[in-house]
Amino acid sequence: MAAARPLGLFRNINAKIAAIPMVLTALVVFTGGTIWTVVYSFTNSKLLPREKFVGFQQYERLWGTERWNVAIENLLIYGACMVVFSLVIGFVLAALLDQKIRFENTFRTILLYPFALSFIVTGLVWQWLLNPDFGIQSVIRALGWESFDFDPLYNADIVIYGVLIAGLWQGTGLVMCLMLAGLRGIDQEIWKAARVDGIPMWKTYIFIVIPMIRPVFITTLVIIASGIVRLYDLIVAQTGGGPGIASDVPAKYVYDYMFQGQNLGQGFAASTMMLLAVLVVIIPWAYLEFGGKKRV
Repeated sequence: MAAARPLGLFRNINAKIAAIPMVLTALVVFTGGTIWTVVYSFTNSKLLPREKFVGFQQYERLWGTERWNVAIENLLIYGACMVVFSLVIGFVLAALLDQKIRFENTFRTILLYPFALSFIVTGLVWQWLLNPDFGIQSVIRALGWESFDFDPLYNADIVIYGVLIAGLWQGTGLVMCLMLAGLRGIDQEIWKAARVDGIPMWKTYIFIVIPMIRPVFITTLVIIASGIVRLYDLIVAQTGGGPGIASDVPAKYVYDYMFQGQNLGQGFAASTMMLLAVLVVIIPWAYLEFGGKKRV
């Protein structure tokens, strides 16, 4: 038995050696950088990190800042709407494509194409489309509807919904493809049995199909949530955080304080709060994915 352990240690030695750089990167860069950020969020670091600990002062200042509260509110609104609408629209599109329609490959390509674009390009495109001078509002007014108003990017009360439109346009195609892959994995005998029993199609989807593709929904939800938390490029390209601070988000707050405001301590505190938001998503997902399997 004692001799078997060293042999097991050297089994697949080439693969283990090849994995060393990845393991070191994960430990040093990601784990080490995360710990370093959390520790220095309790300091009074400005332009450069310094070990002058001030307790929870940075966090008190963070949550007492109007800009951060606006950023959190925007993220919650954008996140809730993005999750609901992208899942609903993506699933409906996937269900329609699953009917073996003609030119399915063409429609699938068209719907997925926006996901191939960067958020910068998407933001600029929708900035032009929502511009009241030559965008959608201008086109519709030129058709005769002079009283038509549609300028969400210039209205502080609804600007985040203008950003949401661009986000849905880019991300819904990916959700559709994930859902379609899940639907194509459903045994055709289930559909035949549902038709024989006289079950309406909408009930079949809600009570039979959706529970069967639950892992697809969970994975899609994690992908959407990770994109929501790190929302930055779309805001910078589309609104720059304006009007004023009306469309600010946490990621932009972190960037501005760390690289423009020269206040590392405040930026680290905001980054730590974003890390907690990510953990709130990852931990339930890990439990749902792996916890249930261990109990079976």
